[in-house]
Amino acid sequence: MQINSAKDLKVYKAADDLAMKIFEISKKFPPEERFALTGQIRRSSGSVCLNLREAWAKRRYEAHFVSKLTDCDGENSETDSSLDFAEDCTYITPDEHAELAVRCEEVGRMLGSMIKNPGSFLTHQ
Repeated sequence: MQINSAKDLKVYKAADDLAMKIFEISKKFPPEERFALTGQIRRSSGSVCLNLREAWAKRRYEAHFVSKLTDCDGENSETDSSLDFAEDCTYITPDEHAELAVRCEEVGRMLGSMIKNPGSFLTHQ
């Protein structure tokens, strides 16, 4: 399959699915978390996709591409930590946490692979 945009990447689709699942599950967080954990976890999970789009636009320069992928990985790690907080506060069940943490880990593995091997994604001048 030819990749025409970041949206075609398997990692993008996995990150988008994770962000949408987190959006839905965070609807049941308490109202007092609206501007705290709810906003934070939604922002960080969505930022993975946003940063992937930026990385894709910077494929001409390996260092810029890898830098944005590193930002993606950082946002994904932040999402994972927020999931830990949500479980500790009993906003999500242990089963929900386990499912979402596995998804974060999968996204992290894919991003790590891209960071280590960016060459096939770069555009050549």
